[in-house]
Amino acid sequence: MMTQTAIRPRRSVLYMPGSNARALEKAKTLDVDALILDLEDAVAPDAKEMARAQVRDAVAGGGYGHREVVIRINGLGTSWGVDDLSMAIAAAPDAILVPKVSTSADLERVAHRLNGARVPARVEIWAMMETPLAMLNAREIASAASNPETRLGCFVMGTNDLAKETGARLVPGRMPMTPWLMTCVAAARAYGIDIIDGVYNELDDAAGLEAECAQGADMGMNGKTLIHPKQVAPCNTAFSPAPAEVDWARRIIAEFEREENADKGAIQVEGRMVERLHAEMGARLVAISDAIAARAS
Repeated sequence: MMTQTAIRPRRSVLYMPGSNARALEKAKTLDVDALILDLEDAVAPDAKEMARAQVRDAVAGGGYGHREVVIRINGLGTSWGVDDLSMAIAAAPDAILVPKVSTSADLERVAHRLNGARVPARVEIWAMMETPLAMLNAREIASAASNPETRLGCFVMGTNDLAKETGARLVPGRMPMTPWLMTCVAAARAYGIDIIDGVYNELDDAAGLEAECAQGADMGMNGKTLIHPKQVAPCNTAFSPAPAEVDWARRIIAEFEREENADKGAIQVEGRMVERLHAEMGARLVAISDAIAARAS
């Protein structure tokens, strides 16, 4: 099992069309944790080259502050993918998002290009999990993180494409998707990478968005991909640790740090039996909370 990737909030991950220069500029002002500057689904074929140039200039120009900047390229099997990857390698964003990943070999091909170009190690590869083969191969794909040279740092669920490819309906509660979502959560956690939930398509259904964000958080997702800035605030709320949870985690950690509890696997804290694993879980919760607080300040 891999060591958990560096803790950083990835509650809200907003897709921004690379062909929309105004959106790329507006993104610098949004209270979002990460931005996916998209060259794939959000860009029409006749705008691909223009979008590539705009994304290149946007990343080079900077100004995105604390926000992680991710470039989603077109698949390498398309007529745009190789040029997209070459641009992304030169731009060196925080991550490059690879679509239609079905095996770890898809990631290794991209990583080989990055490593050959001596791209800084801080640049991660993120994998879109959106095909039937990806669901069957989730463990094998996640295991690529065992090799640091592969740079795999995150799964991104592509629920729209998954529905298209499988025929599964996108219904409230996402019952048809649940086995695949949880399989990918388990695979991501087994190899110490983050996982971001798929988008919610109904822009005017605030209650539905809140419910799906809460579901994703309950599943163990780190955050959710979004398609509109108005979805950011409820998403940040849903994936932020509750103050009461953080306070309880700090108390558990403090008790296990007492000298008399150093060798104990389980103790009582305020009348409740807790195990050392709860302290370990609490440490991650506190780290995320502290990172969010630092960002806010």
